Formats: sequence, C-alpha cells, structure tokens
Amino acid sequence: MRIELAVAPGDPQHPNEDYASVALPASGRGGALVLLDGVTPPEGGYGCGHPVAWFTARLGGTMLELSGSHRDMTLPEVLAEAISRTAALHRSTCDLSHPRTPQATVVAVRWSEECVEHLVLSDSVLLLEGADGAVTAVRDTRLAELTPKVRAEREALRAMERGAAGREAAVRAYVRSVEALRNAEGGFFTAAADPSVAARALTGRTPRAGVRALTALSDGAGRWVEVFREGSWRECAALVAHRGPQALIDAVRAAEDADPEGTAYPRGKRHDDAAVVYVEP
Repeated sequence: MRIELAVAPGDPQHPNEDYASVALPASGRGGALVLLDGVTPPEGGYGCGHPVAWFTARLGGTMLELSGSHRDMTLPEVLAEAISRTAALHRSTCDLSHPRTPQATVVAVRWSEECVEHLVLSDSVLLLEGADGAVTAVRDTRLAELTPKVRAEREALRAMERGAAGREAAVRAYVRSVEALRNAEGGFFTAAADPSVAARALTGRTPRAGVRALTALSDGAGRWVEVFREGSWRECAALVAHRGPQALIDAVRAAEDADPEGTAYPRGKRHDDAAVVYVEP
C-alpha cells in the first residue's frame, strides 16, 4: 500500500482551511481517507466565533473516526453524523442558521478487501484510476452549473477588466446571486450544520480489484486542470502518481505566480489553500 499527502496554505499568514487525513485499521485491511476544503467566509462576520480551520478539523476528524470504526454506516450516514456532532459543539454559542456558518466541501473514500466506496460533495474532486489505467473524475458540478442568470453574470464579470468602472458593483451582485443558491434547491450544497445535506452528495461503489489508485484534490489543487488547463484529469493523476502530491501543488503555485493578477486565468484568489491525497489501496 502506498499513501502520500500534501497540504499548503494559500497565504502563509492565514490558517490553512483544508483538511486531509488517512486512517488504517489495526487489522491492516482496508482504510479510509477524508479531504475537506473549508469555505472562506466573507469579511464582516458569519454568525460564528470559530474559524473555518476549527470546523474542518473537527468535521474531518469525526468523519475519519466514524469511517474506520463504524463500517456498518454508509458514507452519507458518516457525513450526516459528523455534521450533527460538529454542530453540537458550537450550537449554543454560534448562529448555525447563518448562510455562511462554517462549512466545507467533502471527499471521503473507504476501502475494504472487497470494494471501494466514495462520496463527493461540492467542488473538491476524486480521481479513480482503474485497473486498466483509465481515470474517472468524480465531480460535483452544481457550483459551476448555476442558473442561466448567474452564469451570465459570471461571464460578464470575467469580460470586465480589473479596475473597470462598475466592476466592484458587478462583483457584489454576482456574489449575492451565488450566495442565494448556497445550500438551496436548484443551487449547490456544502457540509455546514444541516446533516440532511449528506443525501445530496455523489456516492458510488467500485470493486476493489477495479481500483489501482485514488487521488483526492481540494479545488486549490484542482486548479491545475480547471483553471490553468495544464492537462487533463488523467494527466493530473499521473503527475501525482509519478512525482507525488507536493509536485502538483508546486506546479499550481508556479502557474499562480506567473499570472499574479488573474489576467490570463481569472480566479477568486491569487493563491488558494491546496490539499492532495494519493492512495494505492
């Protein structure tokens, strides 16, 4: 079995809001991985006194423990229970009904001698490499495929030069439109304080013999494909397999540094937190 992971903050002065970990049972048979990408809240408060890194550490740690010790639970059940337990830790002090209460995207995988189970919620990515070398990207595309109105706002914003008159107002309008679709019907979903969101996740099972390797990526690492177009998901998986997770993060950082203002490759942040987990089960 081969296991490698790497994480890097987008800003060294700011806590890394991504979480990545792998657990192996004492029996040595099977294992589980959890990768979360914490959602950075807007300035001005979000109803909670805890930083997003606090939330991802507790949600991720609980998911990892439940995945390994309660193999009778499905991964959606694991996510739902982890959300409930984490919410209970700060329900008495924080406004968990706030639309930007601490939340995260989720990738979870659990494998046994017989099968590999997976769960993906929001825009982190899981790459499944089959025994034949083919790579399947498990992606929850609801954040990218919003309503026609919001997509039109996004394209109009991308067409505006930085510093152009009216651009700041257009940014604020676009953010409001996206926020209205957060954890709402017809929109997109993240793990926050409502355990029912677990039923919205993408899930699947694959025979163990049919899986050669697993690569989990937060969207900060997935920029290599989705933002900078450096290669396909198959090529991304090959880069990680041959050179390791840190090599992918380094390649993303180099691409970000080559376009610091996001002129050629528009993106919300110059640098983003990045996490990569690679497993050959």
